[in-house]
Amino acid sequence: MKSLISFIIRYIPRKYLQLVSHFFLRIMAVFYQGNQVTCNVCDHSFRKFLPYGRKGRDNALCPNCLALERHRLMWLFLQQETNFFTDKLKVLHIAPELCFIDRMEAMKNLEYITADIESPLAKVKMDVHQIPFEANTFDVVFCNHVMEHVDDDILACSEINRVLKPNGWGIIQSPVYDIPKTIEDKTITDAAERERLFGQRDHVRKYGHDYAKRLSLSGLDVQENLFVKTLDPAVVLKNALPENEVIFYCKKGVKDEG
Repeated sequence: MKSLISFIIRYIPRKYLQLVSHFFLRIMAVFYQGNQVTCNVCDHSFRKFLPYGRKGRDNALCPNCLALERHRLMWLFLQQETNFFTDKLKVLHIAPELCFIDRMEAMKNLEYITADIESPLAKVKMDVHQIPFEANTFDVVFCNHVMEHVDDDILACSEINRVLKPNGWGIIQSPVYDIPKTIEDKTITDAAERERLFGQRDHVRKYGHDYAKRLSLSGLDVQENLFVKTLDPAVVLKNALPENEVIFYCKKGVKDEG
């Protein structure tokens, strides 16, 4: 199973996987029945979660809603640490995750807009370098696992900063590695070499410990939140949360030029 999943996500474009993977995985859910772990996004329990990733991380993917460890942590963070479930909010979700879309669309307090340059799940076709909305439009912006793919991450974050309202906030997650500084070389276009240097064939950089500082060059106020470290270890275990995941919580910065 690990080898099959690794091969699929390595070589099949994400836009195609998004259309069919949930049908296959819900069939797989039958073989994972149990109550050892619970997905707090969809409230389904299993004996364990499916493996996921190029190296086949154990106990990662919910076969019912396709939430990964980071998605379950983000959902819990939104519930416990933000006004996301209580206030009237206009939300822009860039590269929307399947596990979130239906749930967020069903929330009566949200005006929820999904956008992406190629995802078949998004309602608005949009280049994150040129967000087609006026300044100060959104209360919340989500943009997860996108910045490692885009040509200019600082420009993309500047656009997010521009469209956030003065009291707006967002979450911008990316893979961050245990290296001091982000590695980037725009002259590298070979897929195999990108995978070797940046971790994936469609990545154009490999983020390091300077991730928050780098994104803050856009004008955003990017904060490193260790929410997972405040949780009961039993909750972390039951929901199979990532024990060291930093949530990069962003606020509209004062350098906005919108």
